Formats: sequence, structure tokens, C-alpha cells
Amino acid sequence: MKLPDRIRIVEVGPRDGLQNERAILPVATRIELIERLAAAGLRSIEAGSFVPARLVPQMAETAAVLAGVDPCLDATLSVLVPNEIGLQAALAAGAREVAMLAAASETFSRKNLNCGIDENLERLRPVARAAKEGGLRLRGYVSCAFGCPFEGRIDPAQTISVANALHRLGCDEISLGDTIGVAAPLPARKLVEALSRDIPIERLAGHFHDTYGQALANIFACLEIGLTIFDASVAGLGGCPFAPGAAGNVATEDVVYMLQGSGIDTGVDLERLLDAGDFICARLGRAPESRVAHARRACSSDERSARQIPGG
Repeated sequence: MKLPDRIRIVEVGPRDGLQNERAILPVATRIELIERLAAAGLRSIEAGSFVPARLVPQMAETAAVLAGVDPCLDATLSVLVPNEIGLQAALAAGAREVAMLAAASETFSRKNLNCGIDENLERLRPVARAAKEGGLRLRGYVSCAFGCPFEGRIDPAQTISVANALHRLGCDEISLGDTIGVAAPLPARKLVEALSRDIPIERLAGHFHDTYGQALANIFACLEIGLTIFDASVAGLGGCPFAPGAAGNVATEDVVYMLQGSGIDTGVDLERLLDAGDFICARLGRAPESRVAHARRACSSDERSARQIPGG
């Protein structure tokens, strides 16, 4: 078995993570989180979204977040846009990468996006065209790629159909979202294998939630077949405000520990990442969900020094 030498983590905590937290954080706190994550070595960071504030108040003032981040930041910041209005706001704010969302579940699409799958994809067509004309990199999310809180298991053929539609719209990268965390390693692997027949695997990403504790296993199963892009959220923040029962995203700290312990380069400094997780959780008034954070907290300072990431 040959594993990739290096993978890219897309840090989704500042958007997908914070949007599901009850607290509405000040712009300055969101900016500091992004800058701490970049300082830890994360080079792809979701900074926010241009969804109407009445729907997701935690993401209000994303334009101010983009404006306030250090212009010398060594990271690519992306923002979620739901429609053409959101895209124009992103362009005005100077965004260089945008993401748009489609669902593999008809019911979830209607409840979350207020239209069916086909209608939503048609709505996204001018968004994708305008993003490309504006020189933006474009990311596509497939929500409920494995299961839906309303419909249960999703037929892989449906997920493949939606992912291919986003690919035809011009998405540079397509992230398969296990929105409610029901995927298991073998189905996850088979879905990526099937999709890679149509879409180059280097343009696919895995976005796993840890509801049933399967996220790391799913990542490793997909890693074995050549998937090298994975979404994760610092401290395991998040879930989905529109998906009942959705637990948090897989914790970035846990992904980094597993990969670096397996000899795979992530470019991330784990200690600085843990500090970023402690920072944001203190502002949220909650403990990190990361298993690595829990383990480090239980150790004395001397033990922490001895328990570095295992090699090889």
C-alpha cells in the first residue's frame, strides 16, 4: 500500500464550524482565529459566507473579516456564496475563492436551499459563470453525499450525478460532504473510486463529520486510494444548522496527528493548532472536541513534551 507523501487540509472552522455555534463572535475574534490557523501552517481556510445574516447570524460581517485579515497572510481564504447576490458581495469584498453548495438529497435541498436539486443546479449556473469571469477559484460542496436527516441513505448514483453537474459547471474542486456523519470507510472509498472515473481524484475532497466516530477511518480509507484533500475543523467545531442530528466536523488536530504519525506531511504545526483550538473554544465557552486536545490536557507538561507525534 502506497500512501501519498503529502495532503492538503482545508480548514473549515471559521465558517462551517462557527456557523453552528450559538455564540455570535466579534469580527476581531474571527480574524484572530484565521490568523492563528494560518500561523499553524494551514494554507486553505474557509473564512466565512455571504449567506443572509438573518439565516446564519454567526456569519454576518464576513466582508469585514476579509478586510481585517493581515494582507500578508500566507493562506488562501474562501467564502461560501449561495447565489449571485452573495457572489457579488464576495467580489466586492475582494474574495479570491468562493464555494457554492448543492445537495444530493431532494428533501434536504428543498428544506435548506428552498428548491429542488435540478433547480438549484440551474441557479448555480450564472454564479459559476460570473465567478470564472471574475477570475475566482471555485469550490463545490455536495451536501448529504452519503446520508440525509430526512431521507436516510442516499443512493451513490445521486451523489455522483450532483458532483458531475458541479464539475460541468466549472468547479475546480468538489468536496463530498458527509453532512450527518453516517458514512463508513468502505462506502466512502467506493464512492470516491466511482467518482474518480469521471472527475480527476486530485479535484475531489472528503468532508467528514464525526457523528458515529468514523471520520478518521473514512479519511484513511480514501487516502489509500489517492484522495489527498480533506476538510476539517479546528477543535471539531460545527455541524450543520439545517441538518438535525449533525455532529461536529472531524477535528483538524486529530487529522493532523493521524497523518503526521503515519509519515504523511500536512505542513501543520500541531502545537500551534492546539493553541488555536484553545483560543476559539475559550471565546465560545466550551471545550474542544478534539481527542488530541483531550489527551494533551490530561497530561502534565513533562508528559506533553515526551508525547510528540509518533514517526513512521
